[in-house]
Amino acid sequence: MAFKKVWCALALGFLLPFSCAHTDFFTSIGHMTDLINTEKDLVVSLKDYIKAEESKLEQIKKWAEKLDQLTATATKDPEGFLGHPVNAFKLMKRLNTEWGELESLVLKDMSDGFISNMTIQRQFFPNDEDQTGAAKALLRLQDTYNLDTDTLSRGNLPGVKHKSFLTAEDCFELGKIAYTEADYYHTELWMEQALKQLDEGEVSSADKVYILDYLSYAVYQQGDLAKAMALTRRLLELDPEHQRANGNMKYFEYIMAKEKEANKSSTDSEEQEKETEVKKKDYLPERRKYEMLCRGEGLKMTPRRQKRLFCRYYDGNRNPRYILGPVKQEDEWDKPRIVRFLDIISDEEIETVKELAKPRLSRATVHDPETGKLTTAHYRVSKSAWLSGYESPVVSRINTRIQDLTGLDVSTAEELQVANYGVGGQYEPHFDFARASKDSCVSLAALSNQKEMLMESACFCSQKDEPDAFKELGTGNRIATWLFYMSDVSAGGATVFPEVGASVWPRKGTAVFWYNLFPSGEGDYSTRHAACPVLVGNKWVSNKWLHERGQEFRRPCTLSELE
Repeated sequence: MAFKKVWCALALGFLLPFSCAHTDFFTSIGHMTDLINTEKDLVVSLKDYIKAEESKLEQIKKWAEKLDQLTATATKDPEGFLGHPVNAFKLMKRLNTEWGELESLVLKDMSDGFISNMTIQRQFFPNDEDQTGAAKALLRLQDTYNLDTDTLSRGNLPGVKHKSFLTAEDCFELGKIAYTEADYYHTELWMEQALKQLDEGEVSSADKVYILDYLSYAVYQQGDLAKAMALTRRLLELDPEHQRANGNMKYFEYIMAKEKEANKSSTDSEEQEKETEVKKKDYLPERRKYEMLCRGEGLKMTPRRQKRLFCRYYDGNRNPRYILGPVKQEDEWDKPRIVRFLDIISDEEIETVKELAKPRLSRATVHDPETGKLTTAHYRVSKSAWLSGYESPVVSRINTRIQDLTGLDVSTAEELQVANYGVGGQYEPHFDFARASKDSCVSLAALSNQKEMLMESACFCSQKDEPDAFKELGTGNRIATWLFYMSDVSAGGATVFPEVGASVWPRKGTAVFWYNLFPSGEGDYSTRHAACPVLVGNKWVSNKWLHERGQEFRRPCTLSELE
């Protein structure tokens, strides 16, 4: 691995009102950039409106000052003043004509331009669903990267260029969104943060009474009755006539008295304490592994296994294009074998691919195992576009490069998929290949040498049975995955493999490759992987899914199912 280090040196009531939840917000830096430009345009329009209003007021002010002096003189000696024929004429003229003109000026609406621009731009504004999705992205980052609310609120994140912070009102809004999702764990965290910032003296439109109302109920829902009562008492100190709080307090006192009378057994009490302690969702073991890997806390390879990983110059098995100019390749993992190609796509090619993809970016989809059709899913939060080789010589050249270096036929592969993950963008653990039926998975597990790992993975087949996912393509299953990293990520954004504990971090200009199927055509369940949420920055990737058809002589079958 010394060679690898050299390359690195050279070269992420009772309760409260309830509203319907919205679906996840899908982030794309490209589209978010458009929103920033839209807001900038609105600010310019707003400034123009302010200038117009200031000009209007300046004219009115000059008129008022002139008349103030004139009327002051006239009222001291009205008869003498009107004795001058010019003054008499001008008085008639002012009252008959000029005051009418002033009235028209005062009534003139200077906001037409600004309102017109607002009306045009409003069609591009995010809606309530988008705001909810952005909030849920923050909560997702908080969980995945073990961030406390104070860290997030103060914007103390790794790798940030433009530090920003959340106001007490922002924290209150996050808490309300969590509440609408019946996520009382995050409701408590963010309402407490809002309350803390107000207690520290922050000036805000957020109301402590409203915050305590949500907070006390969220705490109660998690089983902490004593804390809920204490928060409700504090609320009543601020607003003794608060109807819901008074009702809640009576109910809490009734429950507390009932619990004392019942004198619960110690066993029940222990169970209640455990339920109170575990406020987060009871995630599956895979979820915990996934989040640990995203934080870089995965299991480390033993020195013996690390010695099996090498760096090399690779010529694509004597491919004529690479004999004189081999590419740099390094091993990322042994089983499944994951290799990374360095300096494999240029900055110019990356920009071309991004520019081709940007106009087409739309919510990324997955195969629905029940309908066999493509659909959006909460566990895949990104935007993607598809590019064909005939559209651009750059895409065609990239496809040829993948074929030369993998030795696989790309004529049966899917088009190049380009994906953009903004802040919070992710793709939760999944397989790239289509799984067989549950029975075949179980029998496969029984025959394998992967033992417990594959036996555990067999359960996923019953949950997402999709043997005909690629039937319409007529090209067989996805035999392999090629993934380009087209940007560096300030924090987060790793590609992780929870089954084996591997984490592959984005490095611009590199690509990783692995086989999804064994040579026998059976799925390799150790390739289950995920795209971790982007914590800071944004992530551009493009991938090529290669299929079985056309590989019969390029990657022949073996006699063993798992070889």
